[in-house]
Amino acid sequence: MTQIHRAPFSRSATTLAWAAAVLLLGGCSVLEEDRIDYKSARPGTSLEVPPDLTQLSRDSRYAVPGSPVVASGMAATRAEPAADRGATAQERIGDVRIERAGSQRWLVVDRPADALWGPIKTFWEENGFVIELAQERLGIMETDWAENRAKIPQDVIRRTLGRLFDNLYSTGERDRFRTRLERREDGKTEIYISHRGMIEVYTSGLREQTRWQPRPREVELETEFLRRLMVSLGVSEAQAQAIAATAPAPSTVQMVSLDNAPALQFEDGFDRAWRRVGLALDRTSFTVEDRDRSQGVYFVRYVDPEADNEQPGLLGRIFGSRPAERAPVRYRVVVRSTDTRSTVAVQDANGQPEASETARRILGLLSEELR
Repeated sequence: MTQIHRAPFSRSATTLAWAAAVLLLGGCSVLEEDRIDYKSARPGTSLEVPPDLTQLSRDSRYAVPGSPVVASGMAATRAEPAADRGATAQERIGDVRIERAGSQRWLVVDRPADALWGPIKTFWEENGFVIELAQERLGIMETDWAENRAKIPQDVIRRTLGRLFDNLYSTGERDRFRTRLERREDGKTEIYISHRGMIEVYTSGLREQTRWQPRPREVELETEFLRRLMVSLGVSEAQAQAIAATAPAPSTVQMVSLDNAPALQFEDGFDRAWRRVGLALDRTSFTVEDRDRSQGVYFVRYVDPEADNEQPGLLGRIFGSRPAERAPVRYRVVVRSTDTRSTVAVQDANGQPEASETARRILGLLSEELR
């Protein structure tokens, strides 16, 4: 993983500032955890991230205007059967409703995606983010890495001199949000928001060097930005708050064995299962290179963090060289459905069933997101 050297006034300066505050104020501080503030963040050096967290879609070969429609995920989808929709909680205000399945939430808006793209881009910018990836044809919008400044403790010194010495304070965390718009055959649009987080950790006992590593996603942040987006689309603050606070119903997902390979099974028709698996992939450390809804296949790449590293040779051990970073491996995540039951399996890059421990770990990650 790439090591990141922060600016001189970063973690060490923050520590000194806090030490001074403790000595002067006897530890008097208040942590305001219920606030979100990305607006005060300043654009800086781009955050370097591991290869499995970068988006391959920035590669020019995945941005050619003439690329196949199946890669977009914006292809027309079948109208959702009433029986399939009954298993998911729904709340509607005007032409906006929120749907829930397990821990997943998304919006359904009675407007075409073309009419929503501009307002959604403005929404993220007004919330303090820089849009780093915007592919309207694909329906994908992604923010840059940003810091939630509200997580910084608000002691007396910071409240008084915060603007003057703002760069001395840092949370050591960064967030990125991905918005995906899915067009429906009936002219409506589904909006998905997924969160990814990074945290800065020390790499030596002397606390001189740091690196960024993934941290667990925060469902609360996804829910809060869905709620804010509802307000931006015309729902009142009180109504959006009440709808977003409703607890989702649990979803049962089972690990099974099919043809001597692991797979997931859960009660959902294809339309619902396809969308839920897509959101689960957005939330986790997969990069979706392509997708073919007609075949029920997501083409992904993934770096297994538990795969054994190649051990360095004798010279490497003597001179302290580090093993090379593992290259992402390509897999296929396949969704198959019969009536109201769906199965998710993993295949290798050639479409053959994958029965390795890596496949089990991939399905384990998806299972957690589908619950």
